[in-house]
Amino acid sequence: MNKKALTQLALAMSIFGSVGFFSRLTGLFAIELVFVRLVCAAIFLFTVWLIKGKYKTEIWNQKELLFIILCATANLMNWIFLFKSFEQTSVTIAISSYHLAPIFVLIIGRFIFREKLTWHSILAISLCFTGTLFIMGLGEIRSASLEWNGIIYSVVAAFFYAATMLLGKSITKTSVYATTFLQMTIGILLLVPFVDFSAYTSINSTEWFYSILTGIVHTGVVYLLFFNSLRNLPAKVISFMIFVDPAVAILLDILLTEFRPDWLQCLGVLLIFSGLLFTIKQSKSLATSEYEVSEKGAAV
Repeated sequence: MNKKALTQLALAMSIFGSVGFFSRLTGLFAIELVFVRLVCAAIFLFTVWLIKGKYKTEIWNQKELLFIILCATANLMNWIFLFKSFEQTSVTIAISSYHLAPIFVLIIGRFIFREKLTWHSILAISLCFTGTLFIMGLGEIRSASLEWNGIIYSVVAAFFYAATMLLGKSITKTSVYATTFLQMTIGILLLVPFVDFSAYTSINSTEWFYSILTGIVHTGVVYLLFFNSLRNLPAKVISFMIFVDPAVAILLDILLTEFRPDWLQCLGVLLIFSGLLFTIKQSKSLATSEYEVSEKGAAV
């Protein structure tokens, strides 16, 4: 196994796991924070693209450009709703609901790609749905409460995250540097009409520091580490590494913000992660089956 790639992926997931904590130190609301994040990441990624010289050998494809635009739009909505959820509920609850994304991939894939739902898939969906209900604390949270709104925002963010992943599957010819830079640039153009620029005049130097940090480190650096590592690691390892992100987020939430989930919410988090394990197990089984079929075909 490529240890360097594994370290890069672990570092990327760990850094992103802290984004919820740092976002609360910026003094900005979701849309204004996402805009700063897009601008900083675009500048960083464009600089790396130029330094690496990848622009000289770039392959442009009209069909892929359409998918990049759609992917950028889905990713923008993903970020906005994720940061809105951080504003209105704890990081632990938001990030647990957000990791329903792999389940949405299964459901959407069933209808769009005609992928068969196995018993693993059905069980995973059931566990995650039940876990989400437990996290919401249906017996205690009123429909008008901020916490309820935060959970809904994180679930919507998970849907757009799933859409981003599915759309991203169709982008194979354009380099990682060009793809991510274009996504950031498109996001800026789409978001700029909705940004309240007066919000930036009311934050201090420390809040500016954390705002820029989430743009360069939590977006630009994470994107490069993540996509560079994907090419050198097996799918099984990548699947298990998704747990680093929520683990870091929940740990920071408990240690730094003194958030204490009740027993029902703890059970909900456990059920969602159990559902994700079944999702990973199904992916491993499908990959093994495809490999065996290809081996038999080669033998014939």
